[in-house]
Formats: sequence, C-alpha cells, structure tokens
Amino acid sequence: MTNEPKRYLITSALPYANGPKHIGHLAGAYLPADVYVRYLRAQKRDVVYVCGSDEHGAAITIQAMKENTTPRAIVDKYHAMLKSNMADLGISFDIYHRTSEPIHHETAQEFFTALNNNGDLEQKETEQYYDEEAKTFLADRYIIGTCPVCSNDSAYGDQCEKCGTSLSPEQLINPRSTLSGNAPVKRATTHWYLPLNKHEDFLRKWILEDHKEDWKANVVGQCKGWIEGGLLPRAVTRDLEWGVKVPAPGGEGKVLYVWFDAPIGYISATKQWALDNDKDWKPYWQDKDTKLVHFIGKDNIVFHCIIFPVMLKLHGNILPENVPSNEFMNLEGDKMSTSRGWSIEMDDYINDFVKKENGGDQMVDALRYYLTNIAPETKDSEFTWKGFQEAVNSDIVGKFGNFVNRTFVLMHKLCNGKVPPFHTDIIDDIDSEMLDAIVKTKPVVENLIEGYKFRDALFEVIMLSDAANKYMQKKEPWIVAKQVGEDGKPTAEAQKIIDNCLHICLQTTANLAILINPFLPFAAKKLCNLMKVVDKMLDWENAGKTKLLSVGYSLRPPELLFRKIDDTEVAEQVEKLKIKSERLKMENSNAKENEKQAAENVEIAVKPEIQFDDFAKIDLKVGTILSAEKVEKADKLLKLEIDLGFEKRTIVSGIALHFDPVTIIGKQVTVVTNLAPRKMRGIESNGMILMAEDANGKLRFVNPDEAVANGSGVS
Repeated sequence: MTNEPKRYLITSALPYANGPKHIGHLAGAYLPADVYVRYLRAQKRDVVYVCGSDEHGAAITIQAMKENTTPRAIVDKYHAMLKSNMADLGISFDIYHRTSEPIHHETAQEFFTALNNNGDLEQKETEQYYDEEAKTFLADRYIIGTCPVCSNDSAYGDQCEKCGTSLSPEQLINPRSTLSGNAPVKRATTHWYLPLNKHEDFLRKWILEDHKEDWKANVVGQCKGWIEGGLLPRAVTRDLEWGVKVPAPGGEGKVLYVWFDAPIGYISATKQWALDNDKDWKPYWQDKDTKLVHFIGKDNIVFHCIIFPVMLKLHGNILPENVPSNEFMNLEGDKMSTSRGWSIEMDDYINDFVKKENGGDQMVDALRYYLTNIAPETKDSEFTWKGFQEAVNSDIVGKFGNFVNRTFVLMHKLCNGKVPPFHTDIIDDIDSEMLDAIVKTKPVVENLIEGYKFRDALFEVIMLSDAANKYMQKKEPWIVAKQVGEDGKPTAEAQKIIDNCLHICLQTTANLAILINPFLPFAAKKLCNLMKVVDKMLDWENAGKTKLLSVGYSLRPPELLFRKIDDTEVAEQVEKLKIKSERLKMENSNAKENEKQAAENVEIAVKPEIQFDDFAKIDLKVGTILSAEKVEKADKLLKLEIDLGFEKRTIVSGIALHFDPVTIIGKQVTVVTNLAPRKMRGIESNGMILMAEDANGKLRFVNPDEAVANGSGVS
C-alpha cells in the first residue's frame, strides 16, 4: 500500500431492518464514517461509501412474529424507514443497499461456493437446540436465558444486549425458546463451519503485530482476548427458511448464517453501485491500492476484525486497513435500549426537530455536532438533553454562529456589505496571530481526521471560531468606527484598522466553512450562500488560505446559522423519554404476566383429579359476543364485550391469532363467570371464554348446538 491510496472503500455496519434505530447507533457507525467520507471527497479522493439494511437472520423473523406479519413485510417497512432517516440526518452514502436483493443472494452464494469448493469450510454433524413444540431448530436469536456475566434474564443466544457480551446458546442459564417458551432439547443436525482455529497465526500477526499501533486500543484488546482464548470453528449455516439459501447438496432447508451473509453485503452493495454508475467494482475489493475501512460499534468487532477478514483472505479479497470502532453511548444515566423505551430514535428526533419547523437542517447539524462532541471514541459516553442544550447554545450558537453573525453585521455596517481591502502597512501582532491560526488549524484538523479522532478535530474548528471571536473583541472595530473626521465618517487610519479586522474575519469565515463541512454540512452550504460562492470553495485544498474572498466582492446580509435550544424543549424531551420508558415497562410486565397465565392454563390439563364439589364451584353461563377488537400492541389478545343476559362484561381473551374480530360478533360462547378479575395489558378482564383445541392447534368455541337465552347455565 502506498502512502496515498488510489481509492477508498468505506463501510458502515449494516443495521438490522427489524425496527427503528436510535441516535446511539448513529453516533457509533454512521456519523463518524460520514465525517471521514466528506473529508475524503473534499480532498478529491476516489471514495465509495456503502451500506445497506441487514434483512436476514432470526431478529427479522422474531419481529415479524411480534407484529403478526411476514419477514418480507418487516424488512420492507424498516428498510424504507432506515434509508429515509439516514438521508434526513445527512449521512451521504453512495449507495444504501439491502441484503434481500437478488444481486446480494447471488454474491453471497458465490462466496460460499468458492470457499466450500476450495476446502475452506468443514461440514459436520452437531447437536443443536430444538423446540419440540414448534418442531424447528432454534437459531441463536430464538433462544433466551440468563446471561452468565450480568444475570440479565433476557439475554439472547448470541449476545446479551444489557452488558454487550458475545455468547453462545450453551452459555445461557436456563435457556428457553422464544417460540413456545419451553426449554429446548438437543438434536443432531449437519452444518458447514468456518474453522477459525486454523487461522490464529495469521490473525495474531495481522492484528497484534501489523496493526497494534494504528488500530484503536479497544479493538486490538478485544481481538487479543478472542485470539488468546483460542478460536473455534464457527457455523456458517442455520436451519431457517428466511435468508440466503445454502447452494450445496444437503443444504435443503438451510440458509447462510446472518453473520456470514451480512458483511458480504458490502461487496454486493459495491457491485450494485458499480452497475448504477457504469464502474468496475473489482478494484475496490481486489486491488491492494484500495484502502478499505470499516466503521462499526464495539459489539461488531469480532465479526469485522476476526471472522470477515478470514473470509476475505480465503476469497482473495483485500483486508481492511482500519476498523475504527466506537464504544457505547448511554442516555441520561442508563444504557440506551429501544426495547426498554430508553432511547431517542432517529425517527423521533427528525419528527420533533427537523420536519416540524423551517430551517430543520440546522437542527440536523445541531445533533451531528453534539454526537461528535461526545463521541464514545475510546470509552462509553453519555447523551443528556441538558448537555445537548449547553453544547448547542454555547459552542455552535455562542462561538461559531456568533462570530459569523457579528462579522456579517459589522461588514454591512462598516464596509458597505463588501469584502474590505487588506492594508499590509498597518498589520500588528494581533492580526498576524489570527492569520497564523488560520494557516495552522488546517494540518491539525487534517491529521486528527486521518487518525479517526473526529471529536478532537471538531474541537479545533470550534476553537478557531473562538479565537476569531476573541480577535474581534481585541480589535473592537465598532469602537474604532467612532474615530470620525469632520465628515462624520471614520478617519482614514480608523477605516484601515476596521478593514483589516473584518477582512481577516471574513477570510476566517471562509476557512471555517471548509473545515466544518465534514461535520456540519448544512451550515457549510449556508455559509457558501452567505458569501455568494459556489460549493467548490469547500474543496480541502482551499483550507488554510487567507485570500479566499476577493476584495470588493458583495456578500449577502447576515442570517443566523443556528438557533438556541430553550429549557421548555429540554423538559419536554426528558418527560417524553420517561413516559415512553414507563409505558414499555408496563407492557413488558403485562407480557410476562400473560406468559405466566398461559403457562398456568397449560398446566390445568395435567393437574390432579378433583371432586365434584370442586367442579360445582365453577359458574358456567352462555353469553353472546357484542363487540370484539384487538388489544393495542398485544398480538394474541382480543377485548370482548359479552352479553350474559343479567349483565354485560368485558373479557380479554388470547384468541386473536385464531379469529378475525369482525367474524365472531354475534357468536354464542361459554363463559366462566366467577373467576376473580385480573388485568391484562391494563384492561380488567372479568371472566374466561371456554375454548377447545383441534388436532391442528386451531381454537374453537365451546358453544351450544342451538341458540339459547343469554345467561343460561351450563351443567
């Protein structure tokens, strides 16, 4: 690899298309990559930035079950949301692809076939978890249990989302199936494996020696732990229906494991980009003069630094030059979690701050600024709404925006709205220091971005605006303007001082536009508009120059670049977060109660025999269903209003998957009327409908052969 690569291929981890993503995801893998890519483009380098939705794996099918729909409907829904969200927040992919596209399936199958034919994969029979009730083998995400590290009782078979530990199903304490809730059993099945243990020497040298100094310490440290702990063969296929079909004899009913097929999505996305732009995709993955960089979160380190590089090496592709991984971003004192409602979804921020007001672009930049300012580059960080307010109001409003606004106001007031001349005969030390700061900031920012230290690079840009504010304060052109002659205008000497000050301030503004562009692209474009220059001025080669704006050139009147965040907005968002969290906590609690009740109902069939007197205590009566509707966010529950003759009752019944609410209105049913009331999803249920289950698992009403009066007893 030469010092200056011929081309760059930049990737961000493919987000799962199983739900909305929060700003922690944005800060982890997408915003840092976008900053880097915008910088490379400003350098006029050949760069392609690829990403896309990860649309396979158990997470997708689990979400489909939760929403009572199909995997295809889920990925179509959330792919559209993710693509739109990223665009709205200024993430400038060259292509945002999806792994459900035919070109990806073909690419992934070709990749698998090449490795399999070359003897790089192993086929063997092992025992894996099987759900006897659901009659299916369970992928890791279909198994939950207690995490052996943090005791979270809802850890998945591949990872605990509470502590971030990578797991295998065998490590879970008391594992259970997400399909039936039952404890799974072990059954034999045959799969293909990638023997990572055969590549330990390569990985040890490549990571722990070749990249020990230039990769982040957290990345090298995690890889070292994996390698020194001893790598094991890893399955590359799974017994599932949704995914890329295994293209080999014996692969019937199996798909490529999502961790194997997803990173190949980078290659298929590059292929599609090349097709769309009449380019050749191969140099980006096969030419050693290409610099490949993966931007990820720390939960993806093992896949991008150990597993995928082995796959690439075996397939004859180039290896990543760097894998800048961020740590996690917490929220208001707790770990961000969509499932617990403790998160700020990208979609919510866009709806609350970007789409509902004019000038929403400045609120995009406000978020980009704060997330970069607190980026978890070396350790976990924390987003707070108060911190967001302070950072925006203090830095990009109070320093950056304030300097630009003051410059334009004074330029129009004291220099007729034009770039004033620069008088070399009166330059003083203060002027020289400011000019020197402009020149010196460029290489500092450049080196920091090249080293993936985006937080520090942004700090240097803001500090340049702060220095310019202080420079203007020292020169006080508004005070100098009071030194007037007989004509009431500033004296010639005073005007020279004013000219020099505002000339330097305007040249600083032009530099700030260039330097801030990778971070706050909308502000950079607005500055170009104010200065009446084309976007080409944002080319990186112009940074550090002090003659970017021509003397005598008319500029537009001042406009505020950013607005302040007020206390009311902060309070509203904090309250919104608490309400959402409490609502989901209640829903999760109700769901567990429903699971418990379902388990209790199952146990009824095997309880010991009872005496007639026990049975006589049950009050069974016939009633008619007056209305039926689905319970919000409860796939299995219907809320029924039953006419019992002597009164009408509300009963919540778990029959939603078996009956269309419209078709059962008017049906007569048998009701247990003397059960103690119990709340389900916040609704008090006063009774239970008797149901029978046929051989196919279909529920049927237990009702009289002929219509009888409501309230009739059953004996």
